[in-house]
Order: sequence, then C-alpha cells, then structure tokens
Amino acid sequence: MKAYTIQKYNKKDDLQLVEMPEPTMREDDVLVQVHAAGVNLLDSKIKKGDFKLILPYKFPIVLGHDVAGVVAKVGPRVKKFKVGDEVYARPADYRIGTFAELITINENDVAIKPKNLTMEEAASIPLVGLTAYQAFIEKANLKKGQKVFIQAGSGGVGSFAIQLAKHLGATVATTTSATNFELVKSLGADIVIDYRTEDFETILKDYDLVLHSQDLKTLKKSLRILKPGGKLISISGPPDPDFATKITSSWFLKTILRLLSFGVRKKAKQLKVDFVFLFMRAEGNQLNEITGWINSGLIRPVVDKVFPFEKVNDAMAYVESGRTKGKVVIKVK
Repeated sequence: MKAYTIQKYNKKDDLQLVEMPEPTMREDDVLVQVHAAGVNLLDSKIKKGDFKLILPYKFPIVLGHDVAGVVAKVGPRVKKFKVGDEVYARPADYRIGTFAELITINENDVAIKPKNLTMEEAASIPLVGLTAYQAFIEKANLKKGQKVFIQAGSGGVGSFAIQLAKHLGATVATTTSATNFELVKSLGADIVIDYRTEDFETILKDYDLVLHSQDLKTLKKSLRILKPGGKLISISGPPDPDFATKITSSWFLKTILRLLSFGVRKKAKQLKVDFVFLFMRAEGNQLNEITGWINSGLIRPVVDKVFPFEKVNDAMAYVESGRTKGKVVIKVK
C-alpha cells in the first residue's frame, strides 16, 4: 500500500510517500480501505516532536488521526462490523496512520459513517467531534443555561464545539476574525468577538466553562472570565498531573508535567476555578452518538478544503497556516 511517513521528528521536511506492507491485523481489528482522511494540527505537532515525551512513537510514523472508508477485512473476534460497511473513526494513539490506503483499527474505536455525509465530510468529524464530546459531556457535564466560551470558533474543533454546546442548551461566546462572523453565527454562536480588534476579557464575565485551544497568555486571561467554581478545559496544554497518571508515565515525566502546569494550576486555585487538560481518546460508542446527531441534522460538518492524496504536504501546510475554516480533508480513494 501507499502511505505518507516520517523517519524522524522535524519541522521542515515533507512527509514521504512510500510503499509499505499491508498493516497486520489483530483478532478484534477491522481493516479499513481509506477513502478520506482528516488533517489536524495534532499531525503537525507529532511531526515536529512536540509530543515525543508523552507519545513516544517508533519510526517510521504514518500520520493521520481521522478516517472514513470501507471495511475490507474483519478479524475473527469482530462482532460489530462486516466487509463492505462504510465507517469512520479516530484510531487510537500508537495506531494512527490514516494518510495511507489501508489502516487497521480496533472495532471498539470505529462507528458506522453518518448516512447523509460524503466520505470527505465524514472524515472531518471524528477527532474534533470526540474532543468536543469529551470536553462538554464527560469533563464539564455542560448543562442547559450555562455559559461557555469557545476559542477560535471557526477552526476545526471550534466549529463542531459551537454546535454541540448549542445542542446541549448553552449560551456560546467565541472568537474569530470578522470575515468568519457569519459562519460561527450560523453554527449557533450567540456572542462573537473579533480577536483582532477586541479583548474578550473586557466583554465576557462569570462564565461556567472555557474550551481553551490557544496560547498560555490567552489561557491566563480565560481563567479570569470564569465565575468561582467554573472550569477551563485546555486541549493545547500544559498537561497536568492527572493526565500523567492516566498515561501511566514515569515518575520523571510526572514531575516534568507537574512543573509545566504548576503556574496555571496555582492561578486557577487562587481564582477558585478548575483547570483540566484534555487529550482526547478514540471511542466508537461516542462516535455512534455523534452519528445520531448528524443524521438528525443537529450537527453538520464544516469542511474548508479537500486535497488529493498526492497533495498531503500541501494540506499539512494549509492547516499549519492557521487560516482554515473548519476542517481540511485528504481524498485518498
């Protein structure tokens, strides 16, 4: 099969298109013929080595965290899927690799593709959908009538998170550029702030929840708009001690992560708010719920551009530019 790989962590080198053997299947795996793959900033961060401490991959690495495609084979213990099923997934950590013609995925991480979406639209959903689900439903238990601030509302995570927060009954504030105001309003944003000309800290007050995806300066400002007892969930770091425990890291790594997040956790404690780091995980059952919302029209995909398979490096560069509206997708088949 053809696949895009990296042989070392680097910031400048392109992904290399190579021939690789068909991936080995486990008994509870499905082999998926990749039709489309979503591109995420996480792919770029792994390529650059930003996560090498907490995700020590072995080279060569095939990148890609979103897939939509057709089941080509099933392992002998697979019960949920059959050959020919149209599926989508966020493969588990250490089993990523959707920038390829084939991928094996544990059946518990896979869901039937929403029937009303194209393969390209479906491939845009898993990582951002699961991120928003795990932030709002698992971590925050977001309730009707609460107020949530979602940073970068026109981005991949933001465009899905706005829709989910509205479905859950929250009042949504977000930041974006003026050119994207109509997009985020159409997704359900109630308060839209132009990050280029306005300071959200002077506009927002007494919020229940912040979904943070930006830099440390923005994180500290976001803590101050929360009401006492409010919560900030960060998907961009710094990782906290709870995360270190979940990934069963060494005492050395636990110490490093504790130090990295110490200042933020101290500031949150002073303000009587909670700070939580979220590194989303693969989860097929949650994707099934998301499929239901999409099939019923409650949530729609937001796809900016679709690149052909031979233009994977162009797709990566476009995502890294920070100018995307929604998701970028690679059409593989």
